[in-house]
Amino acid sequence: MSIRTRRTDASSIFRPISVLSFHAVEKIPFELGRDVVFDKSRVFERHPNAIQFEAFDSEDRVLASEVWFSIGGGFIERLGDEATGEVFRSEPGFEFRSSEQLLAVCRNHACMISDIAMANELARRTESETISEIDRILAVMMTCIDRGLTQVGELPGGLRAADLYRRLQGERASNVPASSQPFEHISAFAIAVNEENASGGRVVTAPTNGAAGVVPSVLRYYRYFCVGADQPGMRAFLLTASAIGSIIKRNASISGAEVGCQGEVGSAAAMASAGLAAALGGTNEQIENAAEIAIEHHLGMTCDPVAGLVQIPCIERNAFGAVKAVNAAYLALAGDGTHRVSLDQVIETMRQTGADMHDKYRETSRGGLAVNVPEC
Repeated sequence: MSIRTRRTDASSIFRPISVLSFHAVEKIPFELGRDVVFDKSRVFERHPNAIQFEAFDSEDRVLASEVWFSIGGGFIERLGDEATGEVFRSEPGFEFRSSEQLLAVCRNHACMISDIAMANELARRTESETISEIDRILAVMMTCIDRGLTQVGELPGGLRAADLYRRLQGERASNVPASSQPFEHISAFAIAVNEENASGGRVVTAPTNGAAGVVPSVLRYYRYFCVGADQPGMRAFLLTASAIGSIIKRNASISGAEVGCQGEVGSAAAMASAGLAAALGGTNEQIENAAEIAIEHHLGMTCDPVAGLVQIPCIERNAFGAVKAVNAAYLALAGDGTHRVSLDQVIETMRQTGADMHDKYRETSRGGLAVNVPEC
């Protein structure tokens, strides 16, 4: 997409609907229909999510031009800055660039990963404001699940969450509930969120919209099925998940366009698994192990949505990612935190795998299921 701004005089045939102000002095006319161009043909090598800004004078000469990329996870990057590694982000109170550094910070301060994440949030706002915002995010996640479990209608890929949940509720009321009910509920919760996403509903990007069902569904599992679950535990879950997600974003990617679905659902599973391990009282080493197990078993996952829709196989992948996250947390909690493969090593492996992956398997709908299943 391009945004073009021109200086015009009073005789211009265009009647701008607004103006752009510079230094509170100069005002440049801006008309949305004229000055915003959606260019569907040009593809930038750095990243497909690009926007180009151009400023013109009254003679249509280019005065300035910049290209910016949205590289995932809320990060933006200007063309040319990638060579220096400069990415626009705010600096936290406690700096850590890897899980090894995060664990070291926790040891030095005798605290949990969630405490470090909370301290970094408090560098930007008060404790009451931070807790209020965390609780708001948690409430939106739970509301999204509730809404997704009750929706009726049609999507090109079909709606499944409501029917699945009704069956589970019926079984739960019977004398012989299925032993697989917790995992079936996790799947229903995840599918509910992603059907909300696919239908334009309200979801929490965690870490991406396409992988938005994993963290909420595992949180819901914790709240419904884990003895002693409470609001502080859910807050610790979310804080821990955010710390793990920030490490993945910094050292690899959470963008399907960059590394495939391993970077979206795989990252979400690592975040959710770490969060659950934290909420269940795991040590920092067990939490890091949980994240490592979860992401390790998503390595190589492609992004190949059928018909270009974030439905098939995306929605089911969220359900599987959530189930893997729970399993990874319990596997980690069964050990003492000692493990051979570190989270940093598996994140670097994901980065390398994504770099080697052919671009038709990275959010382009030109390979895999996208071409072998041409219609939903």
